[in-house]
Amino acid sequence: MTRRPTGIGIIGLGFMGRTHLAAFQGANAMGLSNRLVAVSDADPERRAGRAAEGGNFDTGAKRELLFDPRNVRASEDPRAVIDDPEVELVSICTPTTSHVELALAALAAGKHVLVEKPVGLASAEVKRLADAASRSERLCMPAMCMRFWPGWDWLREHIRRATFGPVRSAVFSRLGTRPAWNPSFYQDPRQSGGALFDLHIHDADFVRWCFGEPTSVSSSGSLDHITTLYRFQDGPPHVVAEGGWDHTSGFAFRMRYIVVFEHATAEFDFNRAPRLVLSRNGTSEAVELPQHSGYDGEIRHLLAMIARGERDLVATMAEAVALTRMLESERASLA
Repeated sequence: MTRRPTGIGIIGLGFMGRTHLAAFQGANAMGLSNRLVAVSDADPERRAGRAAEGGNFDTGAKRELLFDPRNVRASEDPRAVIDDPEVELVSICTPTTSHVELALAALAAGKHVLVEKPVGLASAEVKRLADAASRSERLCMPAMCMRFWPGWDWLREHIRRATFGPVRSAVFSRLGTRPAWNPSFYQDPRQSGGALFDLHIHDADFVRWCFGEPTSVSSSGSLDHITTLYRFQDGPPHVVAEGGWDHTSGFAFRMRYIVVFEHATAEFDFNRAPRLVLSRNGTSEAVELPQHSGYDGEIRHLLAMIARGERDLVATMAEAVALTRMLESERASLA
């Protein structure tokens, strides 16, 4: 029997909400059947399916109407999405301080949940959600998109398999300008957590995913531009991540890693073609990558888990708690 399309509800139609919507549409085209049922946003233009452009880079979100407002229920109240009987999966793309309460409400209403990062700015708050998720029959996944990004999932797999020998050095950088699409939020670290929690979080999560929990962190800089050295009991001797959004207007977003294995060096550069180059045995070769983004990957993964009735998520709320604690340690090191 063919499963009916998964009913989708999106709370928040800013940059990330539009990105999620585009990824759901892309998943539908790939055979992971879903349909947008309901949306919530404070802006009436967005609720009508119209939205301005914005973001660090092109995520695939369409420039025409986001959706047909005749076929999608729209409300200013997030509760209308959560309570909609046709919504099975709620995508939460609101400002960070609202994530936990909205996700708790959605789980309590019997919905699957995808929560944008950071899940929260305090590990105690994120743990409340992780505890509820562990008791729920529904899935609740943090949107840690780098785990699904082509070239980054490749790296993690080769680290895990030790294809090129052990890692000797891993350096990650993620640099840009402060997001301009919600200035009052991004300029207030009490709401956003600064670049530490909103930008650097991607590389911090990836470091944990690849190498496990560090024994210590040493950070320098500020909440808006941080560099952290991670130390491990049995991991690589040199793991560094730099993240900052204090560059002046016009600076192009940069996302890069250089990882030195015993027998090869892998370099990913978002602004270069080819993006991933592997150097070994005296030569360098391009590594062919899929064309989708990590946003596509995370949403395809979650939809597939729901369709199959499985619970083995690539990113879990328990990991989001541990990641938040690590970021709290980095913030303490800054201080």
